[in-house]
Amino acid sequence: MGIATDIILIVVFAFFAGLLVQRLGQPLILGYILAGVLLGPHTGGYTVAGVHEIELLAEIGIALLLFALGLEFSLKDLKPVKKIALIGTPLQMLLTILLGYGAGQLMGLDWKSSIWLGALLSFSSTMVILKTLMNQGWMGTLSSKVMIGMLIVQDLAVVPLMIALPELNDPVVGLPKLGFAALKAVGFLTAMIVLGTRLLPWIMTRIARFGSRELFLLAIVAIGLGVGYLTYLVGLSFAFGAFVAGMVLSESDYGHQALNDIIPLRDIFGLLFFSSVGMLFDPRFLVDNFSNVLWLLLIVCVGKGVIFAVVSAFFKYRNVVPLAVGLGLFQVGEFAFVLARMGVSTGSISNDLYSLVLTVAILSMALTPIISGQTARLYRLRRRLFVHEKLESTNIPDEGLGEHVVILGGGQIGVQVGQIMKRLGKPHVIVEYDQRRFEQAKSSGLTVIYGDAGQEIVLEAAGIHSAALVVVAIPDYVTTRSIIKLVRKMNESLKIVARSSCYEEFKTMKELGVSDAVLPELEGSLEIARQSLINLDMSAMEVQRHIENVRQELYSVLCDENNECRELSQLRSAERQFDLQWVTLAADSPLVNRSIGESNVRMITGASIVGVVRNGELRTNPDANYNLMAGDYIAIIGGDDERVSFCRMAEQAA
Repeated sequence: MGIATDIILIVVFAFFAGLLVQRLGQPLILGYILAGVLLGPHTGGYTVAGVHEIELLAEIGIALLLFALGLEFSLKDLKPVKKIALIGTPLQMLLTILLGYGAGQLMGLDWKSSIWLGALLSFSSTMVILKTLMNQGWMGTLSSKVMIGMLIVQDLAVVPLMIALPELNDPVVGLPKLGFAALKAVGFLTAMIVLGTRLLPWIMTRIARFGSRELFLLAIVAIGLGVGYLTYLVGLSFAFGAFVAGMVLSESDYGHQALNDIIPLRDIFGLLFFSSVGMLFDPRFLVDNFSNVLWLLLIVCVGKGVIFAVVSAFFKYRNVVPLAVGLGLFQVGEFAFVLARMGVSTGSISNDLYSLVLTVAILSMALTPIISGQTARLYRLRRRLFVHEKLESTNIPDEGLGEHVVILGGGQIGVQVGQIMKRLGKPHVIVEYDQRRFEQAKSSGLTVIYGDAGQEIVLEAAGIHSAALVVVAIPDYVTTRSIIKLVRKMNESLKIVARSSCYEEFKTMKELGVSDAVLPELEGSLEIARQSLINLDMSAMEVQRHIENVRQELYSVLCDENNECRELSQLRSAERQFDLQWVTLAADSPLVNRSIGESNVRMITGASIVGVVRNGELRTNPDANYNLMAGDYIAIIGGDDERVSFCRMAEQAA
């Protein structure tokens, strides 16, 4: 069967190797590489016959990887950390290239190979970091946002490096050629933005009208690979064209569906690519060059980690962020394989250097979950050794915090909760990382701490161990979930009230131990419905009764397995039934120009008038001789039936 047999064997071996590495808590990419090692020519046993053909198919995998990267790329992802991502990442890569260049010189490499070594080491692994962050529950924290922002820019940097580095083979001829290639790249990118943003969406619109998912997928692949081949014909990188096609297509209405459809195909061809990477790995090289591998691995782990930490600190990230970024992004990434393959194919680097980088990359990826997992422990040690470091805070009571409310998130909801707590004299503290919101809360006289609520040290500063209640007012579900887990870990008995966006999140939060969850969208929709019904001249009492019934029905579904939650909902309902209700007295009401005693309100309806607003002035507890007038805003109390009776009496025409 030829190459078909080779592909079948690679897929089967990759499946079992993937199962193994998943059980070990490692990313699937290591399983794919392991499958390639086992089937490669350097390990004995069965070897695939068409290694060269597999490598050709792997080129499609590279193009699809970059095409999907273009589809996923969005400046919105970089907005929260744009400075360190757009400026700090190129700085980090430059420093890492210099580090790799120095290591290469010490190893006796020539200047060209040393630059290639530094460039290869400058990439970190997006796949490994995402897997590690998800396993550790760090997704959504500030540290994770910084890491992902820097990884996006690193992945984008592979495109210009693929154009520039091969030109080092002949610098005299290469520099003019590189300049010409840069001009062609800019021209192609401009043409794609000007024409592609109009032409590609038009094509996808016509394809989508057929209603065929297969044709839609075929169109996506044809665009990605076709544009890549077009760039190859004009003397640019095949992968560069695929990336630009994905980036242009991502701005259309079909970008999300295109990414969703292309991911399975990308993963299959990506499997072939990473397996082909493993086929070039020679275990004997690791044994014969163990000292060089260990030495370079140490340089990568320590040197690259320090560079990331220093760059993070330079951009004024404090507390745990520099440490988390340094311990998370030290490894060598998968796009280094893409660049290294090109280096081997163009004769820019030797097979020995390729094997060295490949070995170090695999070992550094395997070490990432272990080293990154030490972040919290090392940070606690640092805090004990450097006790002078304090978080920025304001309005903290001299006696400290205790039995207080910790409000995580200083947005509109969090600040409003803080204002109410301040008005009622309840001790509280808001935790907010956004500097603008921190300053706003500070100017409002609220007790506030500047810091990331997803970090243990910040919660300790907020007095999480002595708090009476935690309010999580952060809209992002992933962030909220990780914070709830951390709060519950630090204080198991603490009550938590959290903000939720949908029913599924509500149930998940209850499973995590949240005392109560609030659905702002649900409460907002009920209030809109209430206002709408009132404007349709429906009785205010009837409106309130119907809205409350709907609220109980919706929350009862969410609380059907939680007796405490259901009882609390019933208590709230009873409380509302005996609460104040305001009624505006119409000009034709029989109560107008008559005293409360003459109308015999209490005897007829059972409700009591406890207040009247007239001309902007409130009269509380008016006596029986108080005359009511048209336009009075009357406050009544009573049970549901009593208030309905009063509304009917007040609305009845004279």
